[in-house]
Amino acid sequence: MAQQKQADGRNVVIAMDESDFANFGFEYYMKNIHKHGDHVILLHVPEYHTVIQSPMVMTDVSVVTDLLQEEEKRIKTFLEELGSKLKSHGIGGKVKSVGGNAGEVICKVANDEKAGLIVIGSRGMGTIRRTLLGSVSDYVMHHSHVPVLVCKQDHHHH
Repeated sequence: MAQQKQADGRNVVIAMDESDFANFGFEYYMKNIHKHGDHVILLHVPEYHTVIQSPMVMTDVSVVTDLLQEEEKRIKTFLEELGSKLKSHGIGGKVKSVGGNAGEVICKVANDEKAGLIVIGSRGMGTIRRTLLGSVSDYVMHHSHVPVLVCKQDHHHH
Protein backbone atom coordinates (compact mmCIF):
# COMPACT_ATOMS: atom_id res chain seq x y z
CA MET A 1 0.00 0.00 0.00
CA ALA A 2 2.68 2.44 1.02
CA GLN A 3 4.59 1.66 -2.17
CA GLN A 4 1.65 2.92 -4.18
CA LYS A 5 2.06 6.31 -2.59
CA GLN A 6 5.74 6.59 -3.50
CA ALA A 7 4.90 6.34 -7.17
CA ASP A 8 3.00 9.58 -7.57
CA GLY A 9 5.51 11.97 -6.13
CA ARG A 10 8.82 12.34 -4.38
CA ASN A 11 9.50 12.87 -0.76
CA VAL A 12 11.69 15.91 -0.32
CA VAL A 13 13.29 16.86 2.97
CA ILE A 14 13.94 20.59 3.31
CA ALA A 15 16.10 21.43 6.29
CA MET A 16 14.92 24.66 7.87
CA ASP A 17 16.10 26.88 10.61
CA GLU A 18 14.75 30.14 11.86
CA SER A 19 16.88 32.31 9.67
CA ASP A 20 16.01 33.82 6.35
CA PHE A 21 18.34 31.57 4.39
CA ALA A 22 16.28 28.53 5.27
CA ASN A 23 13.33 30.29 3.71
CA PHE A 24 15.53 30.82 0.72
CA GLY A 25 15.97 27.06 0.48
CA PHE A 26 12.21 26.63 0.52
CA GLU A 27 11.62 29.35 -2.08
CA TYR A 28 14.32 27.88 -4.28
CA TYR A 29 12.67 24.51 -4.06
CA MET A 30 9.27 25.98 -4.93
CA LYS A 31 10.63 27.86 -7.94
CA ASN A 32 12.96 25.31 -9.43
CA ILE A 33 12.32 21.83 -8.15
CA HIS A 34 8.78 21.38 -7.01
CA LYS A 35 6.75 18.90 -9.01
CA HIS A 36 3.09 18.25 -8.58
CA GLY A 37 2.65 15.40 -6.12
CA ASP A 38 5.84 16.06 -4.21
CA HIS A 39 5.55 15.39 -0.52
CA VAL A 40 7.59 17.87 1.45
CA ILE A 41 9.01 17.27 4.91
CA LEU A 42 10.08 20.57 6.42
CA LEU A 43 12.65 19.54 8.97
CA HIS A 44 13.61 21.83 11.78
CA VAL A 45 16.53 20.91 14.00
CA PRO A 46 16.23 23.20 17.00
CA GLU A 47 19.44 24.52 18.45
CA TYR A 48 18.83 25.07 22.11
CA HIS A 49 21.60 27.59 22.11
CA THR A 50 20.52 29.74 25.02
CA VAL A 51 20.21 26.87 27.43
CA ILE A 52 23.12 24.68 26.53
CA GLN A 53 25.59 27.52 26.72
CA SER A 54 24.19 28.93 29.91
CA PRO A 55 26.84 28.49 32.63
CA MET A 56 24.23 28.31 35.37
CA VAL A 57 22.44 25.27 34.14
CA MET A 58 23.22 23.36 37.29
CA THR A 59 22.55 26.18 39.69
CA ASP A 60 19.17 27.57 38.90
CA VAL A 61 16.78 25.14 37.33
CA SER A 62 13.87 27.57 37.20
CA VAL A 63 15.83 29.93 34.97
CA VAL A 64 16.61 27.08 32.62
CA THR A 65 12.99 25.99 32.60
CA ASP A 66 11.93 29.50 31.66
CA LEU A 67 14.52 29.64 28.89
CA LEU A 68 13.44 26.26 27.60
CA GLN A 69 9.82 27.31 27.57
CA GLU A 70 10.78 30.44 25.67
CA GLU A 71 12.63 28.35 23.11
CA GLU A 72 9.80 25.83 22.92
CA LYS A 73 7.33 28.63 22.35
CA ARG A 74 9.49 30.23 19.68
CA ILE A 75 10.01 26.91 17.96
CA LYS A 76 6.33 26.04 18.13
CA THR A 77 5.47 29.35 16.49
CA PHE A 78 8.10 28.76 13.85
CA LEU A 79 6.76 25.27 13.13
CA GLU A 80 3.24 26.61 12.82
CA GLU A 81 4.51 29.17 10.31
CA LEU A 82 6.14 26.37 8.36
CA GLY A 83 2.91 24.41 8.42
CA SER A 84 0.90 27.30 7.07
CA LYS A 85 3.60 27.91 4.44
CA LEU A 86 2.98 24.40 3.12
CA LYS A 87 -0.75 24.95 3.16
CA SER A 88 -0.59 28.29 1.40
CA HIS A 89 1.49 26.74 -1.38
CA GLY A 90 -0.95 23.84 -1.53
CA ILE A 91 1.79 21.30 -0.94
CA GLY A 92 1.28 17.94 0.70
CA GLY A 93 3.72 17.39 3.48
CA LYS A 94 4.49 17.77 7.12
CA VAL A 95 6.66 19.60 9.55
CA LYS A 96 9.07 17.77 11.82
CA SER A 97 11.15 19.06 14.65
CA VAL A 98 13.92 16.75 15.76
CA GLY A 99 16.61 17.73 18.22
CA GLY A 100 20.18 16.56 17.94
CA ASN A 101 23.18 16.96 15.70
CA ALA A 102 21.77 18.67 12.61
CA GLY A 103 23.71 16.64 10.05
CA GLU A 104 22.82 13.31 11.64
CA VAL A 105 19.19 14.28 12.14
CA ILE A 106 18.78 15.37 8.52
CA CYS A 107 20.22 12.10 7.20
CA LYS A 108 18.16 10.01 9.58
CA VAL A 109 14.90 11.76 8.75
CA ALA A 110 15.64 11.55 5.02
CA ASN A 111 16.12 7.82 5.50
CA ASP A 112 13.01 7.36 7.61
CA GLU A 113 10.93 9.34 5.14
CA LYS A 114 12.44 7.59 2.11
CA ALA A 115 13.29 11.00 0.72
CA GLY A 116 14.51 11.33 -2.84
CA LEU A 117 16.12 14.70 -2.28
CA ILE A 118 17.44 16.84 0.56
CA VAL A 119 17.45 20.62 0.32
CA ILE A 120 19.60 22.77 2.61
CA GLY A 121 19.61 26.56 2.52
CA SER A 122 22.93 28.29 2.88
CA ARG A 123 24.24 31.76 2.24
CA GLY A 124 27.10 34.15 2.67
CA MET A 125 27.40 34.79 6.40
CA GLY A 126 29.81 35.16 9.31
CA THR A 127 32.59 32.64 9.64
CA ILE A 128 31.27 30.87 12.70
CA ARG A 129 27.84 30.42 11.30
CA ARG A 130 29.29 29.34 7.98
CA THR A 131 31.53 26.78 9.62
CA LEU A 132 28.59 25.40 11.52
CA LEU A 133 26.36 25.29 8.49
CA GLY A 134 29.15 24.24 6.19
CA SER A 135 29.85 21.27 8.38
CA VAL A 136 26.17 20.37 8.38
CA SER A 137 25.88 20.37 4.60
CA ASP A 138 29.25 18.59 4.25
CA TYR A 139 28.13 15.94 6.68
CA VAL A 140 24.86 15.44 4.89
CA MET A 141 26.52 15.28 1.48
CA HIS A 142 28.91 12.60 2.71
CA HIS A 143 26.35 10.51 4.54
CA SER A 144 23.17 10.90 2.54
CA HIS A 145 22.13 8.20 0.10
CA VAL A 146 20.13 10.64 -1.97
CA PRO A 147 21.01 13.86 -3.81
CA VAL A 148 21.60 16.88 -1.60
CA LEU A 149 20.94 20.37 -2.87
CA VAL A 150 22.70 23.13 -0.99
CA CYS A 151 21.12 26.42 -2.03
CA LYS A 152 23.77 29.06 -1.89
CA GLN A 153 22.58 32.59 -1.64
CA ASP A 154 24.74 35.58 -2.14
CA HIS A 155 24.43 38.47 0.28
CA HIS A 156 23.70 40.94 -2.42
CA HIS A 157 20.63 39.34 -3.91
CA HIS A 158 17.37 39.47 -2.05
